[in-house]
Amino acid sequence: MKPEIHEKLSSNHDERPAGGRVDMLILHYTGMKTAQDAIDRLCDPEARVSSHYVVDEDGEILRLVPEERRAWHAGVSYWRGHHALNDRSIGIEIVNPGHEWGYRDFPAPQMAAVRDLCLSILSRHPIPAGNVVAHSDVAPDRKEDPGEKFRWDDLACNGVGIWPIRVPNLGTGGEIRDAIGLRAVRAALVRIGYSVAPEGTLDPALSTVLRAFQRHWRPEAVTGQADGGTVARLHAVAELAEDDGASQRSG
Repeated sequence: MKPEIHEKLSSNHDERPAGGRVDMLILHYTGMKTAQDAIDRLCDPEARVSSHYVVDEDGEILRLVPEERRAWHAGVSYWRGHHALNDRSIGIEIVNPGHEWGYRDFPAPQMAAVRDLCLSILSRHPIPAGNVVAHSDVAPDRKEDPGEKFRWDDLACNGVGIWPIRVPNLGTGGEIRDAIGLRAVRAALVRIGYSVAPEGTLDPALSTVLRAFQRHWRPEAVTGQADGGTVARLHAVAELAEDDGASQRSG
């Protein structure tokens, strides 16, 4: 279904780099007390932040920045070998007060609108499934959004992003701590697209990236630990991400 979109244009945007293309879709939550607070900030020239779209809890969609322009939503960011992801991405802000102001479930009308908007965007741009990501994926040391309550699994079932299926839930036991096991964890995170700190013990940097992975693909256990269930899910997502990347290269 083609979503109905209203316009409230922000002045916070500029030109994309010449010759570039949009190949990423980054989802955020607004993280402010009200939708209007968020919209006001995204349109405030002094704030110097924006997104292409805002999706309210009732499903209303606002376009703030035309897709051909660069919105300022990702900040310092990295995914699959690329930095400065505003250059190549479309950003969607999803109204939710976030962890600071009373994080809550995303209502069904809102999720349906996000789904339809994403599908519409994907029909216009060559965005691989593995490049539909969270703000926390591309900036795990700074961001938590859209967080563990966001229904990535529902989106993937409708053709938006990737989600592993038929992966057993092994619980939170069997945490990996040895160097060989952690090396495999780091390698899997890199295969998916994350930037990971140099090899070592389960240091805070690796724990931070694991927590970002869990918020997206293992929301029932956002611990930052490489437990058995996380490792199983991690390798399943890495395999899907590699298949996705291979299909894009061959296409």
